[in-house]
Amino acid sequence: MNENDINQLNFEDALSKLETIVKELEAGRIKLDDAVSAYEEAIALKNFCEKKLQDAKLKIEKIEIHSDNKITTAPLDKDDE
Repeated sequence: MNENDINQLNFEDALSKLETIVKELEAGRIKLDDAVSAYEEAIALKNFCEKKLQDAKLKIEKIEIHSDNKITTAPLDKDDE
């Protein structure tokens, strides 16, 4: 699977593929050459998933209700998580 294919996946599918590769590598069911390719694909999938999570995190905001009942949003601080 190349990078363009990975970029077409949604987060859940990419994570599922990553989990499958990890299980196969841990079980030792892959020949060495194939294991190296699988490892490289796993790294690409991991990076893709991390980017998707980071992008989602940046979109999350907290809702604030002020004393005058005005409602606003603000970036979610790490301390609020």
